[in-house]
Parts: sequence; C-alpha cells; structure tokens
Amino acid sequence: MSVPYEYETAYEPQSAEQKSPHSPQEQLEQLLGRALNSFDLPDDTIRRLDSALAYDSSLHSAHHSAGLHRETYRHTWLLADATSLTLWELVHNTGPGGHPQHELYADEEDAGVATSRLPLPPDTPATVCEQTVVLQLPVTDEPRHTYVPDDSADHARRLLRRAENPADEGRPGQEIERLLRSAFAHQITQAFGRPCLPGEARLNFSLYEHAFLLFDGSELSLWEVEHTVTPDKRHRCEVYATEDAARAAMEQRARSIPQQRAK
Repeated sequence: MSVPYEYETAYEPQSAEQKSPHSPQEQLEQLLGRALNSFDLPDDTIRRLDSALAYDSSLHSAHHSAGLHRETYRHTWLLADATSLTLWELVHNTGPGGHPQHELYADEEDAGVATSRLPLPPDTPATVCEQTVVLQLPVTDEPRHTYVPDDSADHARRLLRRAENPADEGRPGQEIERLLRSAFAHQITQAFGRPCLPGEARLNFSLYEHAFLLFDGSELSLWEVEHTVTPDKRHRCEVYATEDAARAAMEQRARSIPQQRAK
C-alpha cells in the first residue's frame, strides 16, 4: 500500500537549522558523496553547477509497501546565466541488508526507469508532493524576504512600463532599471490598503513592495502605489524608488481629494 510520506521515511532532507553545508557547491558535494552512481553523471553537468548561485530541494514522490520504501527528491540549482539545473535523487532500501541506497540522475526519465526496476508493486500509485521552489541562499547577510525564482527581470520591466508617474516625481531612473536586469527572484507584499477594484466608485489607495534579489546577492525594492484619485476615478499605477517617496505621493493625492469632490 502507499502511505503518506510523513509516517515513515528512509531519508529526509535536513532542516535549515540542521544543514551543515551552506553553499550550493557544498550541497552538490554532499549529494555526489552519498550517490552510488555519481560517476555516471555527465562532466558538463558538474561543470555547469560550478556557477550555481542558489539551491533548493524538495520531495517529488514517495512509495512505501511491505517494509520497502523509495523516495525521489528533486534538487535544483539556480545558475549564474539565469537558467536552472535539476538532479533527481532516488533513495530506497530494496538492496541487500535493507540499508538506504542513494542514486543520482540528471534526467527525470532516467530516474523513472531506475524506479521501475525496484521490487515494489507497480500497480500502487506513489504519493506525489509538489512544492514551490523557495531559494536557500548561501549564508552571508540574511535576505529580508523569502524569494521565489521567476522571470523577475521581466516583471520589473512590466512594472515600470505601466507606471504613469514621470521621472521628476520619484519614478526610478535608468540606473535602477539597469540593476534590475540582473534580478532572478522577487516577492510582492502589500504594505497598505487593499486592491483597487475595476469600476469601483470610491477613492482607494494601495501600496505594494516589489522586492527583487539580484545576482550579486543584493536586494532592491520598488514601491507601487495604486489609487483611483483621478478625474474620471480610473485606476492609476505609480512606481517609486523608495517607500518614503511612495507614501509622500499617497499623502499628496489624499490632500487633493476634497478639491476633486468640490468640482
């Protein structure tokens, strides 16, 4: 039978507090050191991982049956060229003595073929656990946010493109735009208000922080003000380089509300 993974486990990734290696390269060395078939991995794959900037691991699937169990883990590295590379680790106790054995594959299909050869009932589906990739950055200065890798540079471009405030009113300049080209992860949090709903008649304000993680490990935030303090009450987006500038703009817009109502 297939059982939930948390009830019985042969191998479990360590928590952040338990992990001794801190860099993505040290995580790779740990994997290679315990894998029985690490010598089968392509040399080009290992060379590409030399440029890894961040690392994440998650349980992909698990199967327990009659004292035998196997787990498949997905290990993903974010590389300096903004691409990612994944290795698939198969852990099972179907070998002599029932001791956990670790195998490592560069291709998910190869890991699946290896899994199919194990003496486990093929007619029982595995418990599949999909997780959002959250970066575990090398320990230097602790990031303020929990970042998710995405097409973050494009997100920054689209955010600045829809901003209606001009440069002389606090809009980020070309230097910030240049820095954001190296963004590879970001997080959006609401700092004030609630979203402006399309067609909403009442005047409304919302403030969002768009926090970006750059390739050099630094963090950069843009502050987005959404409001409906416009002559026709339409939705307007403004973007500022600092929180102070964004809040000052909100206060200025709020002071104009009585004048608009008077008209």
